[in-house]
Amino acid sequence: MSRYTGPKYRISRRLGVSLSGTGKELARKPYAPGDHGQGRRGKLSEFGIQLREKQRLRFTYGMTERQFANLFEKAGRVRKGTHGTNFLVLLETRLDNMVYRLGLATTRAQARQLVNHGHILVDGKRVDIASYEVKPGQEISVRDKSKNLAIIAAAVEAVIARPQFVEFDAEALKGSLVRLPEREDLDADIEENLVVEYYNKLG
Repeated sequence: MSRYTGPKYRISRRLGVSLSGTGKELARKPYAPGDHGQGRRGKLSEFGIQLREKQRLRFTYGMTERQFANLFEKAGRVRKGTHGTNFLVLLETRLDNMVYRLGLATTRAQARQLVNHGHILVDGKRVDIASYEVKPGQEISVRDKSKNLAIIAAAVEAVIARPQFVEFDAEALKGSLVRLPEREDLDADIEENLVVEYYNKLG
């Protein structure tokens, strides 16, 4: 399945999560899309709730279904920790997400574009694979020729705070993953146990 390229606002309202990172979609129309968005909606089944949470998480990180499922399977092979937490850590340490967390982009989609277009270096070498897994201690920086990009400057200036598991030098436009994120570092609204239950049911 290819990556979704349709209207982001529609998906955001259906799943109840801001894919733009601004929250404007939900603030403007805080109900589901369509003619019956404000009407009575049938109660979701247990499987429906699990599917919705899986879709929320997948669209939040901007991944295809195959990428998402493969990463979930990889998380199950990690010996320490729970499957759900290990999965969130793998999602967070993707290069596109790290670029977003460092504040070099305002959205994950923008961060993925920066990576795909070769603007990002890892330990001084260009990496254009958004799914690249960043390890603690690795340095993420902007290529010299890309340091004057307006979108990067605007993103860095707009940052209010960064997660505790990263450090960033705004002058040099470089940062690193200090340590692997822990569950308390991540969004408390994510119910990763529902995603685990969803895939367990699929077998």
